Amino acid sequence: MRKFVFIFIIALTFLPTCALNTFAQKKEINDAIDKIKANKDLDKVEASMTKLLKDSVNRRKEKIWNLLFESLQKQYKAGNEKLYLKQKYDTAALFNIASRMFTAMTDYDSIDALPDKKGRVRPNMRKQNASTLNTLRPNLFHGGIYFIGKQNYQQAYSLFDQYISAADLPMFKSYNYSSKDKFLPVAAYWAAYCGYKMHDAKKVLHNTYLALKDKEHHESMMQYLAATYMLEKDTARSVETLKDGFRDYPKSNYFYAHLMDYYSRKADWKEATSLTEKALKADSTNLTVWLAHSTLLINTGDYEHSFLIADSLVKRDSTMAEAWLNAGLAKYNLGVNLDKSSQTFKQKRQQTLKYYKEALPYLEQYRKLAPQETDKWALPLYTIYLNLNMGKQFDEIDKIINGKPKN
Repeated sequence: MRKFVFIFIIALTFLPTCALNTFAQKKEINDAIDKIKANKDLDKVEASMTKLLKDSVNRRKEKIWNLLFESLQKQYKAGNEKLYLKQKYDTAALFNIASRMFTAMTDYDSIDALPDKKGRVRPNMRKQNASTLNTLRPNLFHGGIYFIGKQNYQQAYSLFDQYISAADLPMFKSYNYSSKDKFLPVAAYWAAYCGYKMHDAKKVLHNTYLALKDKEHHESMMQYLAATYMLEKDTARSVETLKDGFRDYPKSNYFYAHLMDYYSRKADWKEATSLTEKALKADSTNLTVWLAHSTLLINTGDYEHSFLIADSLVKRDSTMAEAWLNAGLAKYNLGVNLDKSSQTFKQKRQQTLKYYKEALPYLEQYRKLAPQETDKWALPLYTIYLNLNMGKQFDEIDKIINGKPKN
């Protein structure tokens, strides 16, 4: 008898709890229906239904999903009307509602399409929801652009990702976005741009193939790819991308400069020379490439040729500091090399001093333009002042090199 009473008491303990939960849920649903009818507290209805759907028991309850959809649609409609009437409204909120509606309806479609007890797949709301979202989908794209303008790259990426992902969802199969939506590559590019801004390599590379189809932004996408591969320490793919970029855009300073930097670090002057020749063939007026060519000639020991190029550059643009440096270093190196030669002392001394005198105005001008670059101008000027017996200037540069404060 005691055992029976114990079981009976346990049953009495648990049954009311289940009943209370069911009652509370019904009350919550009825409350949501009332609020939707009254068109008020729609955000609270959304939060309430979202909370219910987190319970796996409720995931297949169509009524809860419908209330969630209706609360979102009414919020979106109200916001859209306010914007249309030029009333005060947070534009970001409208795009975020569109995003949440897209998430909710696509989530439901994966449940709606589950096989029934007989294994049949018969989604009830797919056609209706797909039609709603198809109308709404452009707002994901425009929302992404909006959030880029606000520098909210994370939110912008989320919207672009939703826009792009729709092309692969079964519920949109009849719309054939992959072949008909001309904005897909553009969205992919902007998504990659957001990933680049966030320094998130995975996001940059996620839709690379599609983003490269955007012809308007193809050059920029190639740059982001090269930079991202380098960030991932994948030098081989970065260099290959730079080569592809230079092939397609030989006038672009970006691809040329980064490839030159790569070849210079490897001291691969043959490839650097070949690259420079191609760049000048594509655009013989590019002063940046001519400056790089002058630097390359210094590295390969062709000082006379380097000077001619650098001197012509400063005559065309007197603010080009590195051109002044190259002209000065070319003459300076000619003097240094001659000083090491086997010529008779008197002959080479006169010519060496001549080179130093010719180098001096260029290096002093470079110093004026780039006073912080002491590692580039200090030692050459030190050597020149010493050899030309310029005591005052030599003392000053000596203090700079030895780190002594000026008097």
